Amino acid sequence: MTDADLYAEALSTFDALFDQAQAAGEPDRTAMTLATAALDARPSARIVLLKAHDARGFVFYTHLDGRKGRELQENPHAALLFYWPRVRSGVQVRIEGLVSVVDDAEADAYFASRPRGSQLGAWASKQSEPLDSRAAFERRLAGCEREFEGRPVSRPSRWGGLRVRPERIEFWYGAEHRLHERHLYACDRAGEWSRRMLYP
Repeated sequence: MTDADLYAEALSTFDALFDQAQAAGEPDRTAMTLATAALDARPSARIVLLKAHDARGFVFYTHLDGRKGRELQENPHAALLFYWPRVRSGVQVRIEGLVSVVDDAEADAYFASRPRGSQLGAWASKQSEPLDSRAAFERRLAGCEREFEGRPVSRPSRWGGLRVRPERIEFWYGAEHRLHERHLYACDRAGEWSRRMLYP
């Protein structure tokens, strides 16, 4: 099996599990933990939503000047974790890789598909910055509503997408007595993919 075949197999496995998560009634199969680290190596994690995925990688959107955006521009390595407890006996998918900013056309297209309230919220929020009160945020939101009244809401220049290009993809399948099954696809520095099992 070629490197391309192994990577395609990993993506196909993800797609199959992603479909099973929907069929199993997971509350939000797109929810994933995103872990980042600043240049001081201190990690942070939060839940974000997967908005696109293909052979180029896994995409989510955020304010590029917020904490996660800043950290990923300083240190463009990330880890993603999906957990679907209703699939089989519980499934985790762990993805690690390099991060890049999506191009403007792709970000514009996604932003245009968002509900208007979410578009306005992107303008009103100074993501991760201190906020005096909820009322102060609501006043900013009302100001944005007035500014864009009667016309489409454009995408803020510092709001965009980040794509994680996988270098490691692990499929973790839960089992009784913690006898889990783990399959790891990994890409080495030469760009060659391998597949192996891991002890639980």
